Amino acid sequence: MTVKKSKKKIAFQGALGANSDLACRAVYPSYETLPCATFEDAFVAVRDGRAELAMIPIENSVAGRVADVHHLLPQGGLHIIGEHYQPIIHHLLAIKSAKLGDIKQAWSQDQALSQCRTWLRKKKIKMVFKSDTAASAAEVAKLGDKSVAAIASELAGKIYGLKSLASGIADYKNNTTRFVVLSKTPKRPKPNSVPCVTTLVFRVRSLPAALYKALGGFASNNVNITKIESYLVGGHFSKAQFRLDVDGHPDEKPLRRALEELSFFADEVKILGTYPAHKFRLKG
Repeated sequence: MTVKKSKKKIAFQGALGANSDLACRAVYPSYETLPCATFEDAFVAVRDGRAELAMIPIENSVAGRVADVHHLLPQGGLHIIGEHYQPIIHHLLAIKSAKLGDIKQAWSQDQALSQCRTWLRKKKIKMVFKSDTAASAAEVAKLGDKSVAAIASELAGKIYGLKSLASGIADYKNNTTRFVVLSKTPKRPKPNSVPCVTTLVFRVRSLPAALYKALGGFASNNVNITKIESYLVGGHFSKAQFRLDVDGHPDEKPLRRALEELSFFADEVKILGTYPAHKFRLKG
């Protein structure tokens, strides 16, 4: 008797057919995708052992930062082990009998709708905000109303039996979402083996030149900062938390020295992960 070995799982936020599901299948085709209602649920699925990994979007080239994720990353108990840049191709999905001229409403998640805002206005289609792209497609299929469509992926259309009335409807054609891959255990490349990205968070007091001093070590050690963002934490205005993406590995001399200098001027420095730089960012 042979025992069938269960597939490893990768968690994502959304319903089957979401763009996060597409990203999971693109990077880990041998894994079973595990849909989760919220980003936090995806984190919990990995922490509890129901999934080995999670695929989480953090920013989009059109709509910017993905809400809430910046708060979850430092506190979620997981480590970033990779990144993926997923081209986003939005489809207007409707029931089989519908035509483009029939559509009066488009249902989708707020980021997807904002990315297609100009196109929808030109077509005089009302935006209706829902929690998820693929779940919107499932709702449209169940509703059976040819005046209502969903903005979602081609995969969602196939899963829920909808047809695509238009594709590539985002206002900018280079629409891309950056995802990070999360694991319960860290997985760093060896120093000097591949180009790396290190993601870290830290806090500074609200004092003149505090950030300037905190970041000075990166400049003096020739470490490139590719992303910096700030947000308030704990409901207070007196202390900001910053998230940085920087080129390099903490065990390599330039970044090691930069982090040593950072520790003199910043509090609660925490490395969230060091991982191979995706080929998309290496294009320049």
